[in-house]
Amino acid sequence: MWSAAEITSSLDYEVELAVIIGRGGRGIRKSEAMRHVWGYTIINDVTARDWQRKHKQWFLGKSFDTFCPMGPIAVTADELDAGNLEVKCWVNGELRQNANTRDLIFDIPSLMATISAGLTLKPGDVIATGTPAGVGLGFNPPKFLRPGDKVSISISHLGTLTNTFQ
Repeated sequence: MWSAAEITSSLDYEVELAVIIGRGGRGIRKSEAMRHVWGYTIINDVTARDWQRKHKQWFLGKSFDTFCPMGPIAVTADELDAGNLEVKCWVNGELRQNANTRDLIFDIPSLMATISAGLTLKPGDVIATGTPAGVGLGFNPPKFLRPGDKVSISISHLGTLTNTFQ
């Protein structure tokens, strides 16, 4: 089995709400954005922080095989208020992230308007909304994941996604 430890010594976790696009579009106005949302799920935006530093951009550090697990379920937009959901992450039982989606730096309509200004969103596209404080990099010293660590992330109404890292 492939192991993240083979390529990074700075493996990090990020609990994020995932927005699933149902109706595509480009140049979507903030006032119309929520009409394009099919639903929501959970993302663990796994990141190799050393690759981000080494290459001076985000893409490589977030793009390895097995990164970005999602689930365990997806719900339709009418099933919850995405602007008021509890967001939590535990590493080996230690609560590390504890926030609410109302505290996101960028709300969902703003994200969609910004992204769709230059990129056509298509049904099935997934947008990660950002993560609250408490990622491993934010500790002094950093608390990066090690082989065998168990990460559980939950968002109210969406369940809990649990992964053991190799």
